[in-house]
Amino acid sequence: MNVLLSTRAHKIAGLLAALLLFLAGIVCSVLFGVTDFSWHDVAQAYNHYDGSQQQIIIRTARVPRAFIAAIAGASLAVAGVLMQGITRNPLASPSLFGINAGAAFFVVASSAFFNVSSLSAFATLAFAGAAFTAVLVYLLGSFGSDGLTPLKVTLAGAAMTAFFSSLALGVLLTGGQTFDQVLYWFVGSVAGRDMGIFASAAPYMGVALAGAWVLARHMNLLGLGEDVATGLGQKTIFVKLAAGLAVVLLAGGSVAVAGPIAFVGIIIPHVSRYLVGIDYRWTVPYCAVLGGVLLLGADIGSRYVAFPKEVPVGVMTAIIGVPFFVYIARKGGRA
Repeated sequence: MNVLLSTRAHKIAGLLAALLLFLAGIVCSVLFGVTDFSWHDVAQAYNHYDGSQQQIIIRTARVPRAFIAAIAGASLAVAGVLMQGITRNPLASPSLFGINAGAAFFVVASSAFFNVSSLSAFATLAFAGAAFTAVLVYLLGSFGSDGLTPLKVTLAGAAMTAFFSSLALGVLLTGGQTFDQVLYWFVGSVAGRDMGIFASAAPYMGVALAGAWVLARHMNLLGLGEDVATGLGQKTIFVKLAAGLAVVLLAGGSVAVAGPIAFVGIIIPHVSRYLVGIDYRWTVPYCAVLGGVLLLGADIGSRYVAFPKEVPVGVMTAIIGVPFFVYIARKGGRA
């Protein structure tokens, strides 16, 4: 497989460049929008807080929004690359395998039927929904004498995505108050969030990101095939379970903080493999950084597409992701 960055030095330099883009994305997310701010404005908001509208916007809207976009993008991308490794399916991602839809349905249903509104409860419910859907897709994809196959798990994921998305939309349409509260979040958005929702999910997502990097060597071995990995002494079932748990935490956390944003988990793993190859010791950190860059860039772009109004960032990732998805699907079909 030809890769753009073939030597260790080039990969390190590329990762540092991506990190600079990541940090620049956070800075631009804080500074630019309907109202632009300067470095001095941001510094004053934290060093000499006076309660002005400008400083309130910086502290309660712009900074949390930037952090949430960064960690949600990183989590979705890493979840995508882990899912593609487990299922050996280049189209696997939390959005296409129903995990995002399941997590979103649990949040919407709890808000509509049980009046749940706390941020910590939303995070817990999103994790539960992601775990439930992941297990359901795995079981459905494992039926039959041939066991789990890429085709069956893809069909099971597509069915669960359609099922839970339809249920969630039905709940939204029958509950007026729930519709108003949840619809914007359901499309996928990082606007209107505060540091509380970031703090409630970030620890789980951080642990899962670190766990994904620890699993990188084992994922490399699993990529050689289950028979080869087993022959070399790997307990493949434990590796898959650990990777699956990481996916649940990453996808559930991203849904909790930003809603079911699609396509990040498809686009970034393929970009990362193009840059550094199939070694998970490199693809995982590249996915984490580039996923944050993509979602930060999409969020910044969403502020100017219909200026002075904003569109949800989920719409922007769909605009970017659909052509990429078609390209990957056609490439896989030819292969």
